[in-house]
Amino acid sequence: MEDNPCPAYRLLISSTVADDGEHENAAMGYDVAKRFMPDLNPEQRAREQIDAQLLACVDDVCRVTICTIQRLYSILRGEELAEGADDLSGAELAAALGSTRTRDVAYNPAVPIEKFDFIITDECHRSIYNLWRQVLEYFDAFLIGLTATPAPQTIAYFHQNRVAEYNHERAVADGVNVGYDVYRIKTRVTERGGKIEKGFLIDHRSKASRAVRQAVLADDLDFTPQDLDRSVVVPDQIRTILRTYRDVVFTELFPGRTLLPKTLIFAKDDSHAEDIVHLCREVFGKGNDFCKKITYQAKHPVTGKPAKSEELIREFCLSPTLRIAVTVDMIATGTDIKPLEVLIFLRDVRSRVYFEQMKGRGTRVLSATDLQSVSGEDARSKTRFIIVDAVGVCESDKTESRPLDRQPTVPLKALLQRVLFPAGRDEDTLTTLAARLARLDRELEPAQRQQISTASGGQTPATLAEALLRAFDPDAIAEHATGRPGAEVQEIAPAQFDVARQQLIAEACAPFDKPALRETLETLKRETEQALDIYTPDEVLSQGFDEAAKAKAAGLVQEFRDYLVQHQTEIDALQILYSRPFKQRLSESMLKELEKKLRDQHATWTEDRLWDAFAVTAPDQVKGSTQAGRFADLVALVRFALKQQPVLAPFADSVSERFDEWLAGKAKTGTVFTPEQLVWLRLIRDHIATSLTIEPDDFDFAPFSQRGGLGKVYQLFGEKLPALLEELNEVLAA
Repeated sequence: MEDNPCPAYRLLISSTVADDGEHENAAMGYDVAKRFMPDLNPEQRAREQIDAQLLACVDDVCRVTICTIQRLYSILRGEELAEGADDLSGAELAAALGSTRTRDVAYNPAVPIEKFDFIITDECHRSIYNLWRQVLEYFDAFLIGLTATPAPQTIAYFHQNRVAEYNHERAVADGVNVGYDVYRIKTRVTERGGKIEKGFLIDHRSKASRAVRQAVLADDLDFTPQDLDRSVVVPDQIRTILRTYRDVVFTELFPGRTLLPKTLIFAKDDSHAEDIVHLCREVFGKGNDFCKKITYQAKHPVTGKPAKSEELIREFCLSPTLRIAVTVDMIATGTDIKPLEVLIFLRDVRSRVYFEQMKGRGTRVLSATDLQSVSGEDARSKTRFIIVDAVGVCESDKTESRPLDRQPTVPLKALLQRVLFPAGRDEDTLTTLAARLARLDRELEPAQRQQISTASGGQTPATLAEALLRAFDPDAIAEHATGRPGAEVQEIAPAQFDVARQQLIAEACAPFDKPALRETLETLKRETEQALDIYTPDEVLSQGFDEAAKAKAAGLVQEFRDYLVQHQTEIDALQILYSRPFKQRLSESMLKELEKKLRDQHATWTEDRLWDAFAVTAPDQVKGSTQAGRFADLVALVRFALKQQPVLAPFADSVSERFDEWLAGKAKTGTVFTPEQLVWLRLIRDHIATSLTIEPDDFDFAPFSQRGGLGKVYQLFGEKLPALLEELNEVLAA
């Protein structure tokens, strides 16, 4: 059994598809299968990946089947899956199928219910308990779900049976994910809204066509923070936030960088994203290749043709030129862009699950080499990412609810046509339509609402949306079935409950049978305008790392200092650093011992994390940043923690300063070095900056060996070399 742990079991690895386009490459599931069945060979691997033939992936000889859930649905139905359907998002697939109701399947003798012993479904927080539930429950098999963000519906679907939990904190400690800090920016307009006084000539812009007309305000226009970028656009509000980010990114957030860290900005809608892109290019003084929009409606900046999202995402991952991407939902979940180091929220998010998924875009780890290939040689290893919160998204209350707009890619016109037919009146479609109507209602003028009221027979977008949502509210259904307010669902027989629900659905959809209402809604959607407020200036009210980030950093700093005090007599490096003057010289082995002890104490106590913590708690006293592999910076960290030096600067910077002072002192005493000697002295300086000391044996290795090694340095400095090395060791590493 140890040699072949699962000899008789058959395993299905299913990749579920989310409404936002999230799906996993099914071939990656092979790596999971390998853990269960280590004896799989390359031939089996090729056979067990998705095959274009209908039943190839459930061949009787296969012990592991890797399959997307829509392909499995087509197999059970005995239908050929359209080419490319494996890559469709949930919303796109539902639109292609004509409905988003639960997918019905019937018994297929070619795929008996006992076909699989185990089913592993990835990203199980989404469609498995709604759209695709019947597909998975068709099989008599143990169901194993994997998700990073389980919602109550997920836990309920699995009968409260959470087998294993691996949270973000543990993942960070284990080096699987990176942690984050929150940098909060508050501006006056974002927090308080504003006012445009009557008599001003302002632009009104169509959200759909972005065509602009001018008109003089007849009345004062007061707007709240909730109106921003929906009915009113204040360019200086966006500009102020972007300028603030530009001014702090190379000083407070990522000191020492040359290239802007890869940045993803979350916008409210496509029109908002378009504004952000233009202002990003203005604020940073860059061209089209610096910042791009990656949404479902993105277009090529030159040709104006629809841009392929896959190509834009690939470019954002790999291109050193494209530094900022602006999205709405497309990259919010399920897309790995590992070089991402900054997430800027210019929209609020109320769903806890969705917010966690959005934050997850920044947690991906990658090597220093991969980071430097797209972000420059001065980019250290990715040890954290920054959330720039410009709207209070990290402070707002979160719920477990799903977004109402569950089909973001389906146009309003298609939704209105779909509800004409009973088969199209499923919960996802009607809640999505309700969300669109509620959003439209916030953008309309009173005269426009009156047009809808006339076309619908007295209803407004808000009342139409309310009726659609009530059709799936269990309490409302119970009251309708009994005719009694406060009725409980438990009082009603299932058949009666279903009849009442269908009646409410029919009543809610009846107004849309009127062509005049559908035409009016479509027309007003196209004509919806935003007032462009170019008169209201914005200003920053406050900025800085949020209190939680400061508290976390302060706790880490205090724990580090306590550890140094408690172990000062046990670790050689600490004994030396505590003694003033030093009783003996620090060695590389001593410092590596200290580094190992710190890692053993806490996995996150790396030079990078400790440096970042000091930068948050004492930003005025921290200069520059540590670099990957520069363990010598532990000297600077310990000295600063022990308050032996007033400023925390990279050890190499201190060595360089002492070297310049030493050279100046030598010049005053009449000692002059030749140009070739100065080259070697600088090489010695750089070696001490990384290894703490220089010994004769070190000249046998690069870069010294490439210039002649120990023989050459003796030729240059003669018998004075030993004393010179001793002096440099004492002066530069002191």
